[in-house]
Amino acid sequence: MDIIIKPLTPDLLDDYLFFFDNMIFEENPDWSICYCFSYHFIGTKEQWNREENRSSVIKFVNDNKMTGYLAYSDNKPIGWCNANNRLNYQRLLKYYDLIDNSNDKVCSIVCFLIHPDYRRQGIAQKIIDKICMDYSNQDYDFIEAYPGKGNLSCEGHYRGPLQLYENNDFKIKKEYDDYYVMRKKLK
Repeated sequence: MDIIIKPLTPDLLDDYLFFFDNMIFEENPDWSICYCFSYHFIGTKEQWNREENRSSVIKFVNDNKMTGYLAYSDNKPIGWCNANNRLNYQRLLKYYDLIDNSNDKVCSIVCFLIHPDYRRQGIAQKIIDKICMDYSNQDYDFIEAYPGKGNLSCEGHYRGPLQLYENNDFKIKKEYDDYYVMRKKLK
């Protein structure tokens, strides 16, 4: 299978929306309203809905505030990873206990979503490879990730499985009851 990984840019917005509009959310139907906006969102429960999230994502992508990577097979988007400058994730900054050093330039990986028909085929690894290459070239110090703990389903590993990060030289820097803070040094 030929997989191509592309960084999300405004010209790929239609592909991004197609992926989320048509994704099969059998494991967690509630995710169909997210559009991977959760880590940017700090509003109220009443404001959290499909229409508002979709509209917000369109604005964020067009303003280059939402970044990440789309995975394609036969020109069809089949996977997504939300990766961005950590300072762009308001929810992450508000609710997670992160490693604080204001001098560090950090890329955070907050979500992986691979279409069920394409899972366990190395797509997440290809995305990680692309993230590491791109953010190394953008003068970042670290890539940070927050995998969940325990024996989780694919759904439960939406932040990426621990093994994926360990296989790519990420080190555990903090540990909590339900997640790790892991880092990979880029320079």
